Amino acid sequence: MSDLEKRNEWEKDRPEAADTNLGGEEILEEKEDRTVSEDPVVKEEINKPEEAEYAAGKEEQVHLEKEEEQAEASSERTQYNTRKDASKTKGFLSLLAAGVVGSALTFFTIPHTDLYNDSYDKLEKQVAELSNKVEGKQTGAITANTTSNTKTSDGTLAIADMVESSSKAIVGIVNMQKQSNPFSQNSSDVESGSGSGIIFKKDNQYAYIVTNNHVIEGANALEISLYNGDKTEAKLIGADALTDLAVVRIDAKYASDIINFGDSSTLRPGDQVWAIGNPLGQQLSRTVTQGIVSAVDRSITVNTSAGDWEFNVIQTDAAINPGNSGGALINSKGEVIGINSLKIADSGVEGLGFAIPSNDLIPIVNEIIEKGKVERPYLGVGLASLEEVPRMYLQDLPNKVSEGVMITNIDANSAAAKAGLKVQDVIVAIDGKKVANSTDLRKYLYSEVKIGDKVKLEIYRDGKSQKVELTLTSNNTIN
Repeated sequence: MSDLEKRNEWEKDRPEAADTNLGGEEILEEKEDRTVSEDPVVKEEINKPEEAEYAAGKEEQVHLEKEEEQAEASSERTQYNTRKDASKTKGFLSLLAAGVVGSALTFFTIPHTDLYNDSYDKLEKQVAELSNKVEGKQTGAITANTTSNTKTSDGTLAIADMVESSSKAIVGIVNMQKQSNPFSQNSSDVESGSGSGIIFKKDNQYAYIVTNNHVIEGANALEISLYNGDKTEAKLIGADALTDLAVVRIDAKYASDIINFGDSSTLRPGDQVWAIGNPLGQQLSRTVTQGIVSAVDRSITVNTSAGDWEFNVIQTDAAINPGNSGGALINSKGEVIGINSLKIADSGVEGLGFAIPSNDLIPIVNEIIEKGKVERPYLGVGLASLEEVPRMYLQDLPNKVSEGVMITNIDANSAAAKAGLKVQDVIVAIDGKKVANSTDLRKYLYSEVKIGDKVKLEIYRDGKSQKVELTLTSNNTIN
């Protein structure tokens, strides 16, 4: 039975509830009873049990109502917490789903961007550094800081990387010449000299090496030593004694790397350069020395096996020693901008090295590969500058003639012989341009005219001036 039903039953059982059922006598009795009960003492005694019972019922009702309110409030809080938990769960699941999608996008897209590579490299470096620091702290050992600079701030290769890459295309060349044994009739190839070379071109069959002519001149055989320690024999394609250049070839399988030529016309004094070669033989192979460009467009007269020639060279203070000849002078990009050729080593002179500019040697090298030689206009005469000739041979010359070249010999089949030139004729001009020495004459012939051109020579013979015209021919050897 519910609390409300109990209360209704209790109301029914009260005396007041029976008033409507009483008769007249009963009413009188009731009045008498009430009169009696109006006595304060009696009334109090009569009402106490009823009021106590009513108060207890009232208190029980209030208590039940509070319990119902508390139960309802508890139910509402439970429902609120349930909805809140559901909301939190939903929010967490949404956040988790967003994280999964974001991670997937990062995993599939970031590896294809430079950001990933840069960030990964930086992270890897930081982890390595942290690991080294932790290990150092744990062991107390001193550790070296590792650096791996692949590029400098301007985008050029770091020096060590550039040198390592370039050195793979530098070779050693040993000039082997026949030598007879004085105690027997036999002869054998022995090392006569050594130098350096540069692998600059490679095809399916051969790899091509450029070097100095004086490195390979007179060789009976050429031995090439490569970066990985392999050795092989080279074949001479062609050489040009006048420019001191030669090209040899080896089997392409021996060449793992080549090196490209740079533009030597962009060089300025102060530019950094590196010389790579084999100074003092193969024991010090691929030695690297560093310096700067001291000057460009220097003119140095060199006595070659084809005669005196005025070289246009790059001057550098990078150390160039015997054995460096034919090696590379490279710029900060790892490009060949010159071939190390010679050094002035007079007493009191230090740091004067010279290299043939790449822009000067490329046409020569291409012609050697194509034709096996360099074709130039050919007079067919031997020459000596007047300053080299004893005065007794110049007695017939007018006093005003102080410069020129004397013909010392003539090739019988040459253009000079056909034009009627003779030994001891003195050439003082060609096509109206003054000739001071043999270098001036060769320079004009090899840079101003070509094979088949006609030239006019002004000469002195027996003290008299004459003019001779001839047509230039070609010959592989210039005497």
